[in-house]
Amino acid sequence: MAHNESMVVVNGSQVSCIGHDWEDIPDFLGAKYGEVARRLDLSFNQLRSLTGLKAFSQLEELIVDNNLLGNDLQLPRLPRLHTLTLNKNQFTDIEALLEHLAEVTPALEYLSLLGNEACPNQLVSMDKDEDDYQRYRYFVLHKLTKLKFLDTRRVTQWEWSEAEARGAFMKVVKPKNDQDTASDVRSESTTTPYTPLPRGSKDVRNHKEAVQKRCF
Repeated sequence: MAHNESMVVVNGSQVSCIGHDWEDIPDFLGAKYGEVARRLDLSFNQLRSLTGLKAFSQLEELIVDNNLLGNDLQLPRLPRLHTLTLNKNQFTDIEALLEHLAEVTPALEYLSLLGNEACPNQLVSMDKDEDDYQRYRYFVLHKLTKLKFLDTRRVTQWEWSEAEARGAFMKVVKPKNDQDTASDVRSESTTTPYTPLPRGSKDVRNHKEAVQKRCF
């Protein structure tokens, strides 16, 4: 797919490329904005890979909601990244994802994974309940020990205590590889966008306005 530079919206150190059906990150994006971008929003595309992020070494916030990212995700090392939202993608293996993030995003404090099978709540399955979701939170906190905000909720001191005591035993079982289920999730991802941002984001309003334009 051809990439048009006019699709990119820049506001200081904030770069947005929302809703262009990009299947990959174009080379020009890193070449032109890699050194200056602190916040990058690539939501509502068709991305299956984020290899084009190698040039964004100074990135602090990354929003990649409503794409096609899955368990084979490989991020470059992003030492300054503190905010990452991956809502409404295709992650099913939570342990592999968390271990990768622990390695390449050492400063991560805000993470959102809602709308993925790896995040067990009623957005992806009516069979899940609050207990399932709370076990998931304990496991995530066990793996990512600097998080302050997970999905739509701030991490509490009680959760930290529980995660330290038993988070290692709260591993979320990877869903079975059911093509029908995966198809339903992809369909829901297309029709029901979900893009919560942590309160620590510096530019929540711009992202919400963009989401609203896409929805209406």
